[in-house]
Amino acid sequence: MEQTFIKINPADTVVVCLQQKSKGDTIEIDGKTVILNQDTPAGHKVLITDTPEGADIIKYGYPIGHACKPLKAGDWVNENNLKTNLSGTLKYTYNPVKETLDIKDEKRTFKGYMRKNGEVGTRNEIWIVPTVGCVNGIAEKLAGKLRHETGCEGIDDIYAWHHNYGCSQLSGDHENTRNVLRDIALHPNAGGVLVLGLGCENNQPELFEQLLGDYDKERIKFLVTQKVDGDEIEAGMDILRSLYATAKEDKREDVSVSKLRVGLKCGGSDGFSGITANPLVGEFSDWLVAQGGTSILTEVPEMFGAETILMNRCETAELFGKTVSMVNDFKEYFLSHGEPVGENPSPGNKAGGISTLEDKALGCTQKCGRAPVSGVLKYGERLDTNGLNLLSAPGNDLVASTALASAGCQIVLFTTGRGTPFGTFVPTMKIATNPTLAARKPNWIDFSAGQLIEGKTMQELVPEFIDKILAVASGEKARNEINDYREIAIFKNGVTL
Repeated sequence: MEQTFIKINPADTVVVCLQQKSKGDTIEIDGKTVILNQDTPAGHKVLITDTPEGADIIKYGYPIGHACKPLKAGDWVNENNLKTNLSGTLKYTYNPVKETLDIKDEKRTFKGYMRKNGEVGTRNEIWIVPTVGCVNGIAEKLAGKLRHETGCEGIDDIYAWHHNYGCSQLSGDHENTRNVLRDIALHPNAGGVLVLGLGCENNQPELFEQLLGDYDKERIKFLVTQKVDGDEIEAGMDILRSLYATAKEDKREDVSVSKLRVGLKCGGSDGFSGITANPLVGEFSDWLVAQGGTSILTEVPEMFGAETILMNRCETAELFGKTVSMVNDFKEYFLSHGEPVGENPSPGNKAGGISTLEDKALGCTQKCGRAPVSGVLKYGERLDTNGLNLLSAPGNDLVASTALASAGCQIVLFTTGRGTPFGTFVPTMKIATNPTLAARKPNWIDFSAGQLIEGKTMQELVPEFIDKILAVASGEKARNEINDYREIAIFKNGVTL
């Protein structure tokens, strides 16, 4: 018989409908019959036990909020009758949970570009990085001119990463901009980088160059347009031609999968996210960590309600402390702006079956599997520890994906139940949570985790998923690259002058 609902954890007081259910339909669960009291869409929750007002409702084995009125078994549970339990900052206790990943090292490889500093690129592109938004137009014109002149022969592509910042910013915002632009300039997916300055901006090119440290001067070059007598376009093209000549000699070679760094992100989530795509990505994350590779989980506000699970997986008390600070600092950020910490699910999330931030967070955090947390990064910091890392960044799709790539990820895995076309400055693979989305938007979707509700087992699907990711790492284009949807977004908090 076809399964039409799922109880995710034995302790749950709700089941999730895998198909549209009608009022009067029955669910046989735990030795009893539950009759649905309302029509309930696919991906949404049905209560399987009477619940008084104020009592917790359990999903994934944890509370996802409380009933805001008395509810009966068979009721459709949604944002109208379920409210978050989240409030302000909390004090946490470290209760470490040690779990060993029983996953063998398969000695897999992918075809990557070895860089002089030991990092590996999954792409070999020419990038133009403006120090300030005032030269965005020049950067775009240079990228288009080089693309027309070379046809990108011998390299993967040419891009200018335009942004609005680099001037009229103070303190933290200014440093965030500088750090992210530094991270982009140093990223191994670039075979050559032109850092393009104006000259009078806050993000002074000379000081920005110092921020790069001991960089490869053959691969990263600077041009300050106010210092050019005459045509800055031709001056820029001279530099780009030199960078192109160097980069086009690079060749892919077999590289250990331990060199792969993958960002974990979700957006446009639905009620299937925590059942299909996020657990699938979690299986990949654990596999990658077991191979000596690295994955990064971000979206701190979407950890609220599941944060203790991550905290207790920290390898050390020091990492636990960093995770506590990361979570509470983001809560303080919300509260300082007069915003409640639990007001997160979007209209699309709610339409897809996610009712509270806890509901969203417990599904979201499954993307990082079961591996121990071996590193915690501030926004704009670069990776220095293999294994599972946590990164401080907001939930916003563009900002968080840019932050993951800036930290050093060569690919971002992006799960989605509603669908989204965008990509950041590294390949951004979209994993559909349900077969309907995968069928409707094949031009957006790279892989369908919806196969898990069509009869395929996780054990069957994981090897296919691994092969797909390694193919993209080896040069197969992600859908966002095919569509030429690529951009960056930098986190902003403070005053604009």
